[in-house]
Amino acid sequence: MPEGPTIVILKEEAAAFDGRVVERVAGNSTQDIQRMRGRRIRAIRSWGKHFLLEFSGFSLRVHLMLYGSYRINERREAAPRLNLQFAGGDELNFYACSVKFIETPLDEVYDWSADVMNPHWDPKSARAKLKQMPQALAADALLDQNVFSGVGNIIKNEVLHRIRLHPESPIGALPPRKLGELIAQARDYSFDFYRWKKAYELKRHLQVHTKTHCPRDGARLSFRKHLGRYKRRAFFCPLCQRLYAPAADTAG
Repeated sequence: MPEGPTIVILKEEAAAFDGRVVERVAGNSTQDIQRMRGRRIRAIRSWGKHFLLEFSGFSLRVHLMLYGSYRINERREAAPRLNLQFAGGDELNFYACSVKFIETPLDEVYDWSADVMNPHWDPKSARAKLKQMPQALAADALLDQNVFSGVGNIIKNEVLHRIRLHPESPIGALPPRKLGELIAQARDYSFDFYRWKKAYELKRHLQVHTKTHCPRDGARLSFRKHLGRYKRRAFFCPLCQRLYAPAADTAG
């Protein structure tokens, strides 16, 4: 599943379409996609894993889901879910994705302060939200889009390894400093991901995701196919990633 940094890159690559009029619309989406024909794109935005095209009176949300992809000014052999054509032969193509219209102004729909790559990201707000979910596992908290919009499974696994935190540690058991590291690295690693992705070297920098041994201590990594509430794959080191237990579990 494409994560937040990938959608930011998409937003940057599609920036040239801002202000342009959609001349033709095609695709196998069941939505009323023809409503975009003849309409001018007013803004191109993103929120976490959502790519957003803003028109007058409505917006289009594209979510690439697990296997979605996009092409700009080129096409795949597969039929597109959505094809937007512009003057001069330019086009935007989206495949195997979710397409949905949003009728409400985007500023009323999205909490921009929850997007880890947005200039309005607010770590204090993230901490306040986490304080309200003490029983949540660290792995689940990182994947909660209301807290860390844009963080996906790769970022989750890598952040937890970077801060030496076991994915099954409850949020309420974390010392304040460790909680602060979790919040800070959710954003910092996302920007590292973004830079590596743009340089086509992301895989070279992965430490634990889909790996077998810890690069810090050489221990064989633990692997869980369906860990936590979201049932996502987890790769972690049983030696250097500490499992914090609730105070009640350690008393006596």
